[in-house]
Amino acid sequence: MNIDDNQIPPTQLTNKSTDNTAENAVAFENSNPTSEPTKSTSISTTSAYVKREKEESTSEPEMIRVSNTILNLESKVKELTSQVQSLEQQKQELTREIKQLQECEHKMMAERIQDIEQHIRLIVKEGLKELKQQKQALEISVEQLERRRDRIKEEMQTTFAGVSQDLAVRVQGFKDYLVGSLQNLAATAEQLELPTQENWSSSETIPSQSSSSGKIQFAPQEFEAQTTKIKQILEQYRNNPDYYGCPWQLRRTFEPIHAERVQTWFFSQGGRGAILSMGTRLQNILIASAIISVLNSLHGDRSRFLILANSPERLGEWRRGLQDCLGISRSDFGPEKGVVLFESPDALVLKAERLLEDKKIPLVIIDETEQQINLSLLQFPLLLAFAPDPQQVSSYLY
Repeated sequence: MNIDDNQIPPTQLTNKSTDNTAENAVAFENSNPTSEPTKSTSISTTSAYVKREKEESTSEPEMIRVSNTILNLESKVKELTSQVQSLEQQKQELTREIKQLQECEHKMMAERIQDIEQHIRLIVKEGLKELKQQKQALEISVEQLERRRDRIKEEMQTTFAGVSQDLAVRVQGFKDYLVGSLQNLAATAEQLELPTQENWSSSETIPSQSSSSGKIQFAPQEFEAQTTKIKQILEQYRNNPDYYGCPWQLRRTFEPIHAERVQTWFFSQGGRGAILSMGTRLQNILIASAIISVLNSLHGDRSRFLILANSPERLGEWRRGLQDCLGISRSDFGPEKGVVLFESPDALVLKAERLLEDKKIPLVIIDETEQQINLSLLQFPLLLAFAPDPQQVSSYLY
């Protein structure tokens, strides 16, 4: 209940107080009309009431001020309550907006997480596919390498061990034959009668026919001047192989049978001719590598080596074999490099002619699988061809 409803105006308060004092005084006089001795006492009581009324009248302004302050406080309370209500409404609205924003944020985060998970799944799937493909390719290459390893082991057992043993038996037999022959020759020489000086002078006038017998040669040998150097290089390869030497030097074991084929090509055939195949392309590559190394040490950068094979697989095997035997890299293969690979003899002929015009020294190497040889290849000064051995079956005829 508000104070304004029970509030009495100040004028009414003063009028009521004066009326009450007067009425009290009249009533008091009427109550004692005959008692004159008590008249003084009534006068004193009236004066006391008057004083009280005066005191009460003096406290009325203070009551007015109090009432005014109360009114002001009530108005401020109303304003504050209205502000509190508005603030509560704002708070509720803000909490609603915050909830909505949080929900939107959660939704966006969930969508982003889903997108990221999808992308990660796709990336993982693609990576797994690539890894599976690489694994399959590696397994295939490992199988191929294992097959080649087994095949090389078989070839090593059949070629190196078997042939070396056969050669050792033959050499020992030849040694025994030579010892016996020399002993017989010494015994017969002791029984011979040596001619006198007159017989020697008479024999000089007789024309010797034995010099004309033997091998017919239409052109001088190409490597007579470098015979000593070539023999020294081949002897070094056979006795002191350098497996970590400089590029273009032979880095593999060089057996006497290989040295025999190389010496035959250099000194008997003069650098132009065919030699019997070793039965495997790896062994042929070893012989060709020794010849390439010798020519490179003799002529240096002027030497060029042109290899002819009728399939990319065989040319790839030649490239890998030469890299392994000579310590060269892929950068040494190319049209303007030291080694050039050809599938067609016509392209090889054109390249060799250009090299001769540039004063280079080309060596033409023909793989044993070439059944027919282009006659244009025979015009070049250096030619090495591998002829199939009729007594052996090559394991690389694929």
